[in-house]
Amino acid sequence: MSPTNPYVAAQLRHLIYYHLDNNHLRNALFMAGRLHAYEPRSADSVHLLTLCHLRLGELKLAYECGKSQALKGTHLGCAYVFADVCRGLRNGKEKEGITALEKSRGLWGGRNNWNKHTETSRRHLPDAAAVYSLLGKLWHGYGDVKKAVDCYVEAVKLNPFMWDAFLGLCDIGANIRTSNIFKMTPELLAIVSSCSSDAMQNPSSSQSDTQSVTGPLQSQHNNHHQAPSSTDPFNGASDRINGDGGLAFGGGGLFQKLNESKGGNIGLGAQSITETGGHFMGIDTPTGPGGSFSANGMMGGNMGDDVVISAPAAPARAPLGKSRTMAGTAMEFSIDASSKSRPISTRAKSRVGSEVDEAPEGGISTRTTASTTLIGDRKRTISGHAAQAATSQANDPAAAPQRRSVRLFNQIRPGSSKLASSGTGLGFRESRDLKKARATGTKGKPVGTGSTVGRVVSGNRKPVEAMDVDSKETLPAHSAGNGTAPTIPKTQSTEGMKQQEALQWLLAVFRYLGEGYFALTHYHCQEALHVFNTIPAGQRETPWVLAQIGRAYYEQASYGEAEKYFKKIRKMTHSRLEDMEIYSTVLWHLKNEVELSYLAHELIDVERLSPQAWCAIGNTFALQRDHDQAIKCFKRAIQVDPTFAYAFTLQGHEHVANEEYDKALTAYRNAIGAENRHYNAWYGLGNVFEKMGKYDVAEKHYRTAIRINPTNPVLFCYLGGVLERLKNPRAALDQYAEACILAPRSAFPRYKKARVLVELQELNLGLAELKICKDIAPDEANVHFLLGRVYRALRQKTNAIRHYTIALNLDPKAGQKIKMDMESLEEKVDEFDAEL
Repeated sequence: MSPTNPYVAAQLRHLIYYHLDNNHLRNALFMAGRLHAYEPRSADSVHLLTLCHLRLGELKLAYECGKSQALKGTHLGCAYVFADVCRGLRNGKEKEGITALEKSRGLWGGRNNWNKHTETSRRHLPDAAAVYSLLGKLWHGYGDVKKAVDCYVEAVKLNPFMWDAFLGLCDIGANIRTSNIFKMTPELLAIVSSCSSDAMQNPSSSQSDTQSVTGPLQSQHNNHHQAPSSTDPFNGASDRINGDGGLAFGGGGLFQKLNESKGGNIGLGAQSITETGGHFMGIDTPTGPGGSFSANGMMGGNMGDDVVISAPAAPARAPLGKSRTMAGTAMEFSIDASSKSRPISTRAKSRVGSEVDEAPEGGISTRTTASTTLIGDRKRTISGHAAQAATSQANDPAAAPQRRSVRLFNQIRPGSSKLASSGTGLGFRESRDLKKARATGTKGKPVGTGSTVGRVVSGNRKPVEAMDVDSKETLPAHSAGNGTAPTIPKTQSTEGMKQQEALQWLLAVFRYLGEGYFALTHYHCQEALHVFNTIPAGQRETPWVLAQIGRAYYEQASYGEAEKYFKKIRKMTHSRLEDMEIYSTVLWHLKNEVELSYLAHELIDVERLSPQAWCAIGNTFALQRDHDQAIKCFKRAIQVDPTFAYAFTLQGHEHVANEEYDKALTAYRNAIGAENRHYNAWYGLGNVFEKMGKYDVAEKHYRTAIRINPTNPVLFCYLGGVLERLKNPRAALDQYAEACILAPRSAFPRYKKARVLVELQELNLGLAELKICKDIAPDEANVHFLLGRVYRALRQKTNAIRHYTIALNLDPKAGQKIKMDMESLEEKVDEFDAEL
């Protein structure tokens, strides 16, 4: 086979990512097929072909394409995509996906891409947090909950914003502290600080493995014989610069690299560095932090667009080279490469358009006006030569006056002979002023606030240090020879603080959302409602949060309140399918047939192949007591999504209504197989066994449901009923008392508790509970009938007749039984059959 051209393969990869990013999946699949035909042995081509099949939902094709390469464990992309395909195929395929990821652990262990995705760059291979999250889903689907929890925990440790891993922990029922997950850690703080520092110092640079716009999302070739990078931003300080250390702050290595251009000067403006990704022209591979150059990183601040960097440093005592000009600030710097150069002070402020009096010793005053006088023309060296003026300021009279450090730099440079030999009046005047200054300056040291003018002396003497007592801070000169780092500007620290504040705000919002969801999955509904109500209004008034609030009210059997929140969601969006099966059940409990039918029609129009739509249709038929049609709809929902546990449960309820207990048991067991913590299915099994007379088995299933959901009063009532049938009234009384605590305004558990108390001959306690129950449900015939019997046992005929009469009016069908009790008022009550 003839050797392939790498540029052809690179262009095909470019086209594949282009079409994937623009959601042209068929185009991407076609290009991936061409790439695989061109490079059939390349792992990259297999990865991209498998990825395209996965995006298109062609799971079996993706499984066939990627299996052989993924199971080798030599390409992270192949292993990750193949594992995701296995998760979608289910039926035991999860184990193969786990094997592929475990074999490739050396490629993703310690890898972290958090905070490295931007509008212009991304990582197309997963990091350790993403892989751990996928492993957790695979282990959960495979049935190993313990290993799933371990993987989810590792995922949220590495990245607290791995939301699906957190949801997985909550759905499994793990006991976690959300405050320990969504908090600022030293690792997160280090990443934010490093990213803000890179953004300030190297705003146009990118990481070596970043896919940018100018280098369009090309696949990275994995080196199978090289260990993956151990750089982990979460583990403290690691070497993030792979190039010359001098590149960071303008060391000698930088000037050696920059000196390769003709003339020794390189312009680093829009013509030299592309605006996207910080790539140099003609270079395909994105540069790393050490290999890219930024003028802002050199000077420690924001410079102009066009910056000229001088040639490499000359030896000591050599004539100074060319100057470095900062456009937009009218400054010109000469870089002295001598290792003996000392820091030179700079003035903190420059007064524009105002006169500054500089009075050296001897009373000679030099008055300077920034808008009319050239500063460089008034300064001379000891030898009498005038210093060279700043060309940028001479050409622009309106420019701001030069800083003191600029004038001092200019004095170090030898003067021009043409300027020294000039016979103009200005030159003679300066000569006279200079003589006066020299005559008085030799007698003593300067006093007062006047600043010393820098002087250049012939021979081997060092330049005189310049002092500026007015300056509030002294900044060292940026020398190319010693590689001294510039002072970090205040804007950098401000940027870092803003990044930290944003991260703190996000963590706080995620913590509230996480605490609310965790409480809801553990059925602490009141706590969940309290947490969700503390979320900022902008975040609370979203479909997801409103759905969780609606579910919390639904679990508390507050169907009216739940309906309000689900209606609010429907007003926001009519196309939302998630949680609509709960809304349909809420409407079923409220007997709202019209709204339920309308919801079913809307959901089926949105997506016919959604389990939520078919569950809503099934609830509609169930409300009309057409159980057979409801069962067909629930079976259709199961065909659409075999993991939808709630559809199995609703199907089981309909089988119970048809007294098909064997089919109901099968449906409930399938629901538990799909979701082990689905307490409704455990309750359904207990109910079926109770109806079949297997009370001991029913008790076990009821207790299992209560362990999952310890806040549902209905479960305690059903457990109490089974215990009554098992001739254990005291234990049943404890269950009813717990139900009354959970639902103090519910009549059903209180009535059950009162009946047990009456049977235990604790009539006064039973009467107190019945009075409360009567106030809660005044139209309940059974309550009044039992009150009549209690008053009859207490020999209170008047009250007994009154409540018997009320019960007869509320339930005329039970008139014969009520009349028999009224006729036997004088007889002693032996048994309390409170049911009408």
